[in-house]
Amino acid sequence: MSKMTGAQAVVEAFTREGVEYVFGLPGGACLPLFDALYDAKFKVILVRHEQGAVHMAEGYARSTGRPGVVVVTSGPGATNTVTGIADAYMDSIPLVVITGQVKSFLIGNDAFQEADVTGITRPITKHNYLVKNVNDLPRILKEAFTIATSGRPGPVLIDFPSDISLQTVDFEYPSEVSVRGFKPVVEAHSGQIKKAAELIMASKRPVVYTGGGVVISGAAKELIAFVEKTQAPCTNTLMGLGSVPGTHPLFMGMLGMHGTVFANRAVHESDLLIAVGARFDDRVTGDLKKFAPTAKVIHIDVDPSAISKNIKVDVPIVGDVKQVLIELNKLVGKIDTGTWLADIEKWKKESPLRYKDDGDLIRPQYAIQRLCDILGSDAIVSTDVGQHQMWAAQYFKLNGPNQFLTSGGLGTMGYGFPAAIGAQFAFPKKTVVCISGDGSIQMNIQEMATAVLHKLPVKIAIINNNYLGMVRQWQETFYNHRYSSSTMSGNPDFVALAKAYGATGRCVTRKNEVDEAIEWSKTITDRPCVLDFVVTEEENVYPMIPAGRSFEEIIDMA
Repeated sequence: MSKMTGAQAVVEAFTREGVEYVFGLPGGACLPLFDALYDAKFKVILVRHEQGAVHMAEGYARSTGRPGVVVVTSGPGATNTVTGIADAYMDSIPLVVITGQVKSFLIGNDAFQEADVTGITRPITKHNYLVKNVNDLPRILKEAFTIATSGRPGPVLIDFPSDISLQTVDFEYPSEVSVRGFKPVVEAHSGQIKKAAELIMASKRPVVYTGGGVVISGAAKELIAFVEKTQAPCTNTLMGLGSVPGTHPLFMGMLGMHGTVFANRAVHESDLLIAVGARFDDRVTGDLKKFAPTAKVIHIDVDPSAISKNIKVDVPIVGDVKQVLIELNKLVGKIDTGTWLADIEKWKKESPLRYKDDGDLIRPQYAIQRLCDILGSDAIVSTDVGQHQMWAAQYFKLNGPNQFLTSGGLGTMGYGFPAAIGAQFAFPKKTVVCISGDGSIQMNIQEMATAVLHKLPVKIAIINNNYLGMVRQWQETFYNHRYSSSTMSGNPDFVALAKAYGATGRCVTRKNEVDEAIEWSKTITDRPCVLDFVVTEEENVYPMIPAGRSFEEIIDMA
C-alpha cells in the first residue's frame, strides 16, 4: 500500500492492467490526470478529436482482443466521445473511458464545461461511474476493466472530478473484484449442449451462422474444427468475418442484406440453423416471419438477453462461445451433407458475386479485389460505412479473425481511419489498410496529423464515387433517382490534403494504374499513404435484400 493522488492511482491501475496506449486529448478538468500521465511507462497518444480517440481505442481493442483506453476532459470533450462509445456498445468492444469532470462540489451548478456525462452515457455503456470518494478509486478502476472485458464485452465510463484527482489515497489495487449483479455465465449447461449435438447429427441441411462473438471469444480455431468435422457450410455476419478464412471451401461469404445469394438461399432452405455468437439483427433477418422458415434454431451466446430476442430458438445455449464449441466438438461427427453441399455449389455457380468490366474505368469492386490480392489476406482491414464497406466485406478475403474492423451495429461514418490508426499502433509491422469513401473519410480526416506524427504507414484507399454512395443507391432504388443531398460536390483534392498533413498519396483514375499504385503504396513505410480511386459513380451493391423483406425478394445484378 502506498500513498498517491487520485490521478496517480489511475496511472498505476493502467500500468497493472498492462495498458499499452492511452488515446486522448487534455483539457482543464483532466489536467491533473494528464500531468500524472506525463510520467507513465505506457504511451499516451494525443488525438485531434475525442471521437477519433474512441475509434482508435476500438481499433486497438478489436485487433488485439485487449481493452482500449481513452482519457478526455469534461463537457465537450466528454460529449465528443458519445458516438464512439455508442459504437463500441453496439459492437461489444471492450473500452475503459475516463472523462474529466468539474470539481465535485460544482456538479449540478452549470459550471464551465460541465455535462451530465453519466446520465448521457448510461444507455450506451455496460456500466458507468461518477467518482465521489477517492478511496473508492482502486475498486472502481478494477471493476471497470473487469466489466469491460467479461461476458459480452463493452465500454465502461468513469467520470472523474478534478478535485478527486488531486486528493490522496492509500492505494491498494485489488487482484480481483466481485461486482454485485454481474455474473456472466461462461460454462454452458451440458444438457443443452447434448440436445444441440443430437439436432446437429440428425440434420440434412445445416448452416452455421456466426457473428462477432466468435471473434471476441477467440473461438475461430474451434469454429473451423466444428465446420470441418461436421461438413456443415458456414456463413458470417459482417462482424464475424475472418473467423473462417474467406477461401475456405465450406465458407459461403457474408449473410444478410448484401450477403451472397447462395448464403442467403442456404439459410432460407436449411433445416437447422446453428447461430454462434450472433444476434439475428435486422440486416441479417429482414422479414422475421420468413427468415429460415423451415429451420430449427440452435443459438449459442454469452449474453442471455440476445437469445430469443428476435428469433424463436429451439435450443438456447448460454455460455462462452469458445467453451461451448470445445464441448460440442467432442459430441458431433460428420453429417451426411453431400447432397446439400452440391446444391450450394450449384447456387454459387448460378449467382456468384460479379460486376461489370468496363475497360479503362475503375469499378470499386475491382479496386478492392486488387487491394486484397496485392496487400494480402493477412492485412488488417478497417472500413467506414456505406457501399465501400459492403464491397470490402464481399471482395476482401481474410485469412483470420481480428483482421476486419468495421462499425456494424451503429454504422458510424468516420470510424475507419482512426480505427486503422489504433490497429497500426498495436501492430506496427503489419499491413493495415483503411477502405473508406469520399464521404466517410472526411468525418475524421484530422487524425491524419496523429498518424503522420507517429510515422504510421496506414494505407487509406478512398473509393471516390462523388456521392454518399449507399444513400444514393437507396434514392435510386426507392426514391425514383431523386438524389437529395447525396452528391458530394466540393470534395477536396485528397492527395493534396494528405500531403499538406505530411503524408503522401496518388490519385488513380484508370484501371491499368490500379496495380502499380497499390504496389507503390507498399513502399511507403514511414507515413500514411492515400490512394484516391476515382471509380464509376452510379455503381450499386448487389446482391440486395430490401430492408424488412425476405430472401424471396432479393435483387441481384442483372
